[in-house]
Amino acid sequence: MILPVILSGGAGTRLWPMSRELYPKQLLPLASDKTMLQETIFRLAGLDDLAAPLIVCNEAHRFMVAEQVRQLGQEPAGIILEPCGRNTAPAVALAALNARQNNEDPLLLVLPADHLIADVEEFQRVVALATEQAAEGKLITFGIVPTAPETGYGYIRADRTRPLSETNDSLAYPVAQFVEKPNLETAEQYLTSGDYYWNSGMFMFRASRYLEELSRFRPDILAACEQAMGSVKADLDFMRLEEDDFAACPSDSIDYAVMEKTDQALVFPLAAGWNDIGAWSALWDVKPQDDQGNVVIGDVLTKDTDNCYLQASNRLVATVGVKDLVVVETADAVLVAERDQVQNVKAIVEQLKEQDRGEALLHRRVNRPWGAYEGIDMGERHQVKRITVTPGASLSLQKHHHRAEHWIVVKGTAEVTCGEKVLTLTENQSTYIPLGEVHRLANPGCIPLEIIEVQSGSYLGEDDIVRLEDVYGREPK
Repeated sequence: MILPVILSGGAGTRLWPMSRELYPKQLLPLASDKTMLQETIFRLAGLDDLAAPLIVCNEAHRFMVAEQVRQLGQEPAGIILEPCGRNTAPAVALAALNARQNNEDPLLLVLPADHLIADVEEFQRVVALATEQAAEGKLITFGIVPTAPETGYGYIRADRTRPLSETNDSLAYPVAQFVEKPNLETAEQYLTSGDYYWNSGMFMFRASRYLEELSRFRPDILAACEQAMGSVKADLDFMRLEEDDFAACPSDSIDYAVMEKTDQALVFPLAAGWNDIGAWSALWDVKPQDDQGNVVIGDVLTKDTDNCYLQASNRLVATVGVKDLVVVETADAVLVAERDQVQNVKAIVEQLKEQDRGEALLHRRVNRPWGAYEGIDMGERHQVKRITVTPGASLSLQKHHHRAEHWIVVKGTAEVTCGEKVLTLTENQSTYIPLGEVHRLANPGCIPLEIIEVQSGSYLGEDDIVRLEDVYGREPK
């Protein structure tokens, strides 16, 4: 049995302002109408003896991940929540240990959630070829056949003097070396030699074999993960780790922890239109371009504009007399960069974090398990939000120490708990929640509920929530 293990823990800072820390690129529809996480799951359909996917994700993303899997009509094998990032070696160890706890030893097909693969048929063909060697105890990595001297990727050097086998013109080779991102001259030499492949970060091996090799080379990581999995708690559909246990785990990648050290690693070449969508320039490469070489998304007007990536989400964007630019507009930020400088966008995110600005973390529209809210206006001692509650959903039972709230229903039906009273409000009706009053908002109807919330008070931060009850299992604040 093949158990897909989908790693969905990245932040995607180079794709700011679309990708944010609490809404990262794998949860965005960047390359198609599906999100990148959904694309990763979708391309598995058709593989033989395939189990439901096991997803390892950041705890803060859990409800968005669960909802996006649900939208595909699938039930995951589980969703393991990482309370903090510890890189890929511990993440995969958690998946392998979960299989061991269930007395199973599947082939783990480890896939990052934020990659694009254009040729799904070829991807599945090579994965199928790799299953035999993985079942026999080999640790498989998939090396991308390079098409250019790329300096942004790590490389895998194959020992091409010892091809393992040949099936349908596909060779498997022992791994001779993992190498870091090279400079341009070195990358050109790699491309010319034919011995090097881009490191895709995709792997396949038996759960037990990975744990054996991890025990040999990084027993400290394995011990920490065993401790964390030993205290795992079921939380709705999630597996929640104790933060202190997992935070004690060393941070390391599969490459460093295991694959560079084992003598049982094989590389299967893969030429399937792979792209890690690591920057805006990658999207310019893969998206359809107009006659002037522009990728245009949204409400965009151009004049004498060439070879640009232009994306508008909320407003008209117009360009005149420019070339080789990336312009990305969102509700609260605009990025303008030369196309060959977009790798440095992460420096802007670092500045935002240093200044403690919210644009690094969230969009103006913030998703919640019950729906979403969007900031409309903010001033001294007041804030206005548009709140959308999905049918049958409800917010937590809560109160605030520093603000009062006015709610106006603009669509749907609201059930409002305010102290001892329970009110039903419909369109154009409103209510007032005094400071300190226990309250809850719910949608008992069959269409989305939309309300306008006007907050007033001395402090309006999201952390002014005393959560008393919550159907989604969120920790009290």
